[in-house]
Parts: sequence; C-alpha cells; structure tokens
Amino acid sequence: MSAALFEPYTLRSLTVPNRVWMAPMCQYSAEVFGPNAGVATDWHLAHYGSRATGGAGLILVEATAVAPEGRISPADLGLWNDTQTEGLRRIASFLRAQGTVAGIQLAHAGRKASTQRPWLGRGPAPAEESWQPVAPSPVPFDEGYPVPTELTEDDIREVVGLFADAACRALAAGFQVVEVHGAHGYLIGEFLSPHSNRRTDGYGGSFENRTRLALEVVDAVRAVWPEDLPVFFRVSATDWLEEAGWTPDETVRLAALLREHGVDLLDVSSGGNGGPARIPTAPGYQVPFAARVRAETGLPVAAVGLITEPAQAEKILANGEADAVLLGRELLRDASWPRRAARELDATASAPPQYAWAI
Repeated sequence: MSAALFEPYTLRSLTVPNRVWMAPMCQYSAEVFGPNAGVATDWHLAHYGSRATGGAGLILVEATAVAPEGRISPADLGLWNDTQTEGLRRIASFLRAQGTVAGIQLAHAGRKASTQRPWLGRGPAPAEESWQPVAPSPVPFDEGYPVPTELTEDDIREVVGLFADAACRALAAGFQVVEVHGAHGYLIGEFLSPHSNRRTDGYGGSFENRTRLALEVVDAVRAVWPEDLPVFFRVSATDWLEEAGWTPDETVRLAALLREHGVDLLDVSSGGNGGPARIPTAPGYQVPFAARVRAETGLPVAAVGLITEPAQAEKILANGEADAVLLGRELLRDASWPRRAARELDATASAPPQYAWAI
C-alpha cells in the first residue's frame, strides 16, 4: 500500500506530487538598502533549492512584503517592484525544474513591522533601518514596540491593491500558488482579532467587520490570479488569549467564507498576536484546529506545528485530519526529510538524477 504522505494532491488544475510541503519561514536575508532592497539573494536560491532537491512537493517561499512598510524586518523579501520580481524568478524556475510546486506567501507585517532580525535581538530595528509601523488601531504589539499609526479607510483600500499588485508580480515570477498571510499577528490577522483591532468603523467591532479586510484582499488576489491556479490563506486558529482574542469558532466561520470567496486551502497555524498568551505546545498541537475546519467546512487544510516524524505525519493524513502537512523547523534541520520519510514508510520519493545513486 502506498503512503498517504506520497500521494499526489490536485487543487484546481495544479497537481502537487506529494503531501510533504514546506511552510513559509522568513530568512531575513534579503538586500536591505538601495534599489535592491527586498531582493532575493544567493542564500534564498540555495536554501529553497536544497529543499526542492530534498523532495518537498510544494514550497511556500517566506512572507514576502507587498510594500516597504510591510516588511517584518529590513532584510525581508519584497514584491513591490519589478527588480524583486526578477530576483524571485530564478528561485521559482529552479523549484519547478525539480518537480516541486513553487508557492509564495504575500504579507504585510502591520504593527509587527520594522523589527530586528531575530538573531540580533528582539524588538524594533535600529534607527537607521527603521520606519513607522501601521495597524488597524494605535495599539503597540508589546512593551518596547512603537505605537503604530492607525490606517485610514483610504489606506486600507491601498493595502488591498498592494496585495493584488504583488500577486501579479508573483505570477510573472513563475509561482504557481499564492498564499495570503492572515496569521501570526501581522496586519490581516491584526484586523481579525479584537485584541488588536479596536476600530469603530466598518473594519472593526463585529465579526463581519473584522473579517472584511481579509475577504477584500482575497477577492483582489483571486481577481488577478489565474482561475486554474490555487490561492491559499494562512490563519492563526486562535490567539491563545482567554479574553478578547480571535477564537477557533471564528476560524471555522472565516474558513467557510474564504471557501465562498475562492480560497482553495487553509494553512492552519495559531498564535503570534501578542498579549498574555499561554500556548500548550506539544507534537501536533495545532492539528486539531485544522481537522475541525476540514470536518465542518469541507475546505481543504494543511496542518503545521511540531510535526517532526514520518509516522506522525502519515497518521495525520490517514486519519483525515488534513490534506497535507507543512513542515517548518524540521525542514531547516533536514532538507531531505521527505526522502527519509519515504524510506521509513516504504514509499517512493522523487530525487534528482544527480542524487539517484544514493537513494
């Protein structure tokens, strides 16, 4: 019997060769200054290329900012100009040449923008590299972070257009999947949660108002993205806050709406929006959120979060809890994890001919 982990998976016209996918993880390694700010470097080509040759069926390139002020750090990738498009084109081309589906996550960091590269410390970027963050409300992410500027309704409309423009550039660069980042306390997730969204206009208050930006962005992206290619959405299923946070029940409601608006798969994570969050991490701790969305809405889901062992990943799929698994840190530790999983599960994984003698 074949392993579920290595069965192909089709969304619209696109078939992914297996269900072992790489989650978007920032590398904080793009050019920082000048006309090449936000442009991918050789590091990105080597990093993503090694995971493609390692057998990942789909790779979601890290959170890529739709505007300069939408970067998490000064060294984030961007897709707000054509120079950045060209820098990403060679990455998408290499991934596809290995038989891996090339995807990219489009993002705006909101109030969590303009921060240090994590290995340099926590908190805002140094003054010579920083800028003023924006958010749904003038509420800082945490102590020591700046008070963000509240977006006007005109600003919000501009943000929606920036996501659409970035999606067009992603397509021009050769990506086959685009994911809208609505998780981890970044801008769209900030609008979703009453913890960070204190607005009293049409973008705040009720569930319908707080989800408005997410749906407008999805509509704008779907309008410019080919009908035969899939759109993903990443969500934090819960803020892990006891009061005034985004909840699993709201995630299920949003998932049903996203399906109606043309989203093909929900990438289900959690947390990241600040506050006194207590996250009970354990192997597969976020999988139940994905399983619930799948069961209650019929929307395909990818599970993520401390999925480290092949048998564990296989069980998630075999039990119908998810349609694919997204590996994060485990693929940082082991770029060829998919081929190791295939050996352990007695399945077949593809490999470049240059490596075939070692399989």
